Amino acid sequence: MNQNQNRSSLFRKKPIATGDNESNMLKRVLGPLDLMTLGVGAIIGTGIFVLTGVAAAKYAGPGLVLSFLLAGIICAFAALCYSEFASSVPASGSAYTYSYTAFGEVIAWILGWDLILEYGFASAAVASGWSGYFQTLLSGFGLQIPHALTSAFSPEKGTYFDVTAAAITLIITFLLTRGVKEAARANGIMVAIKIIVVLIFIGVGVFYVQPDNWQPFLPFGISGVTAGAATVFFAYIGFDAVSTAAEEVKRPQRDLPIGIIASLAICTVLYIVVSLILTGMVPFHMLNVSDPVAFAFEFVQLKGLSWIVSLGAITGITTVLLVMMYGQTRLLYSMSRDGLLSPVFSKVSGKSQTPATGTWVAGIIVALFSGFISLGHLAELTNIGTLFAFAVVSLGIIVLRKNNPELKRGFRVPFVPLIPILSAVGCMYLMTRLAALTWITFFGWLIIGLIIYFAYGRHHSHLNPARRISDTFKTTKGK
Repeated sequence: MNQNQNRSSLFRKKPIATGDNESNMLKRVLGPLDLMTLGVGAIIGTGIFVLTGVAAAKYAGPGLVLSFLLAGIICAFAALCYSEFASSVPASGSAYTYSYTAFGEVIAWILGWDLILEYGFASAAVASGWSGYFQTLLSGFGLQIPHALTSAFSPEKGTYFDVTAAAITLIITFLLTRGVKEAARANGIMVAIKIIVVLIFIGVGVFYVQPDNWQPFLPFGISGVTAGAATVFFAYIGFDAVSTAAEEVKRPQRDLPIGIIASLAICTVLYIVVSLILTGMVPFHMLNVSDPVAFAFEFVQLKGLSWIVSLGAITGITTVLLVMMYGQTRLLYSMSRDGLLSPVFSKVSGKSQTPATGTWVAGIIVALFSGFISLGHLAELTNIGTLFAFAVVSLGIIVLRKNNPELKRGFRVPFVPLIPILSAVGCMYLMTRLAALTWITFFGWLIIGLIIYFAYGRHHSHLNPARRISDTFKTTKGK
């Protein structure tokens, strides 16, 4: 009996109508345009300005366009599933909250812990990439940061702390604590800048395309296309962060699906066009550089435009960092509000109506990671975490349709269960294309998470009967 109770307690589900206290709710100020810019802000950045070159040179060649198309189709299936969940369960927490209502607490914890990996370490990696571009821009003006403060801790290289990576992380943290509307407004301006830069590249680059550079189109075969898709999948990470804004959206049932699907569609088209032009301008084997878009302009003797691309890259990466950190803080807020993490992450500031204290705690930790630690293989680690989350959310649609058929849905995934199954299978297939070390690290992270859950989260969960009895007793005693 006790064994059955323990098993059932692991899969206790959060009610879809949460009944959260309105005084603890976040301010609803975001509309569909805000959500689209959040999505585009999160998606277009490192992927288009960095990964395109590496994926073309190492994996797919000119067939990179097919890699982006394959990854985009799988993401589109996942985006449809996210949209139905977002319109049915309009609460902060994204995949964590969705799995809490569909599968139960222990699966929700695993998903939440998985997303902490995605958002937290991706933020640190993006901050490191931002630092590299910013230092390159500074050197163009004859300015230089002391060598010891230019990169992560590496005594043999003479570097000890990446000060610019930590600084941009703390600046973004400060912006997020000022209020989500202010952060969304700044994000919108930066998104406009980087879209203009991408359109400049397309508009100018199309006149320098040499069709001969597209031959052979598949130098590494179909396996190269699929390996390229697993690599550039990092470029699509971000649309799921839109769903973490659920409690700050004016009309979540209508606006969240619009924001998720529209931002993914815009970015997929831009990725395909840019990859086609990039491999047409430069032979694919020469694109294994950190700044392939700027390099393409230099290759065709348009060096004057390369600084514009660098500025667009810095702006693009800044918006990615902003939305990734935003998603991280809202995830921590949701898990804390459910009792699975410390209450510090769900304490809402009365002035800005944001989880300011938790935002600063998360921001400082990410700043330390980005400053001290080199996160070389974490792009793949972020990929495996995201693919895992996408697969579980997709399967969750099937479960939610079966268990809650009467639930009001602002958006419905077509052809269920076919679309969710295709989404889950596609994500799992791309996971198999990642390195063994990535899998080992991922499982190690999940084991650490389960230890924390059984030591703290399970006992402090608001769904724990003993916790509810204790809270009731305290409330009665206080009266």
